[in-house]
Amino acid sequence: MLRFTLALFLFGLVTCDHSKTNQWPNRSTIVHLFEWKWKDVAEECERFLAPKGYGAVQISPPSENLIIRNNGNRPWYERYQVMSYQLVTRSGGEEELLDMTRRCNKVGVRIYADVVINHMTGNAAAGSVGTGGSTADFDHYHYPAVPYVADNFHTPHCDINDYQNVSEVRKCQLVSLKDLNQSQEVVRNHIVKYLNHLIKLGVTGFRVDASKHMDPRDLREIYSRLDNITDLGVGRRPYVYQEVIYYGGEPIRPDEYTPLGDVTEFRVGNELKNVFRGHNAMKWLRNWGEEWGLSPSGTALAFIDNHDTQRTSDVLTYKEARAYKAAVAFMLAHPYGTPRVMSSYHFDNHEAGPPSQNEEILSPTIHPDGTCGNGWVCEHRWRQLYQMVGFRNAVGSAPVSHWWDNGSKQIAFARENRAFIVFNGELGVDLNVSLKTSLPQGVYCDVISGENKDGGCTGKTISVNKYSDAHFYVPKDAEDMHIAIHVGAESKLY
Repeated sequence: MLRFTLALFLFGLVTCDHSKTNQWPNRSTIVHLFEWKWKDVAEECERFLAPKGYGAVQISPPSENLIIRNNGNRPWYERYQVMSYQLVTRSGGEEELLDMTRRCNKVGVRIYADVVINHMTGNAAAGSVGTGGSTADFDHYHYPAVPYVADNFHTPHCDINDYQNVSEVRKCQLVSLKDLNQSQEVVRNHIVKYLNHLIKLGVTGFRVDASKHMDPRDLREIYSRLDNITDLGVGRRPYVYQEVIYYGGEPIRPDEYTPLGDVTEFRVGNELKNVFRGHNAMKWLRNWGEEWGLSPSGTALAFIDNHDTQRTSDVLTYKEARAYKAAVAFMLAHPYGTPRVMSSYHFDNHEAGPPSQNEEILSPTIHPDGTCGNGWVCEHRWRQLYQMVGFRNAVGSAPVSHWWDNGSKQIAFARENRAFIVFNGELGVDLNVSLKTSLPQGVYCDVISGENKDGGCTGKTISVNKYSDAHFYVPKDAEDMHIAIHVGAESKLY
């Protein structure tokens, strides 16, 4: 059941309704098109994302960043070193960004911008420039293109060494990135102007980078000054989800930020990696969600991996495809949180930037089977992922029911009267069982092994009898460890 949380704050009078992602009805899945160019995002909205039911795209930071060259390569993290709030990056400029938002909004796919407002750049050599040509006096904390001067940063300058020290986490420099003082009116005004400009250009939401490193009181004041999204109806607020890295044991907790907007729930990927690698029994997923100590569902941004954790943490990624597809399928099948799917490029070096030629980002090529080339992984185009987006859209707010497990690593559950999913996580053991599904009688397409096309199924079929029973067989050596069926994907050929 969807949760609607309404919070009214006396300071700033901020109204937050966590159900309002600004997506079209019956859509809830975000895809992070990491480092894509704006023109390529626009094309992907039209040709694939909208038809497959994705609701929104998280784009890389649109603000001007410092150009960093390491042995001739441009690392991914340069996008998180801000030179100014001008909209000029390797992904494109303001004109391309506006074209992207117009085209994506037109087909019902929202654009959420990843915004970096905690800090500016790290140290850089004199004469270094940004993607828009801006310069800075790095030693003296002077960024004339904003403008910011030394007094606009937290002093004394220090680096974070102790994450048990709240003041240090919020006032010192994250990996030596120059830490802005958001309590200052001049800093707030520059940030609000930047975010409102993005809203004016058609952006409908924000992923707020490094939120944990900013005081919630300062963020509350900034959010209170954001404009409404007028082209979506009177009173619609931008959707805000905040990066708050938390695995437990730290004094800064996600619940300090949930009154302001949603939070990124890192423990989703951290817990599910152990389950789908086979280290923990699947049966424990029966009470997945808040009972695992996770943030409330109505305030959680759920994900398996992201651009950071792929490179810095032990999480499932595209490199463990079988387990990864199953973990994403579980996340999309279960009602917990607002889900985000990662879409990557291939990398072996953890600093590697996007596929490029002469420092220009390459566009993904699309193969005849719909997968990507030119160095791009495009997990969002994997059949096992985009079909589960359709599954999630089909179930809506239907509750979890008809849970079954074998006492170990085989599970199944329904989304009442709408869908059913089965997982075989047992090593070397087949799943071969008849289960009650809650679904109406019919022949359903397994949306993992194939699609519902021209009235038939390109993959396996599952027959549900008049008692709502069906037989499921997932061999131990199957390409995928799961089967999923849902209303709307029935075969008409029987």
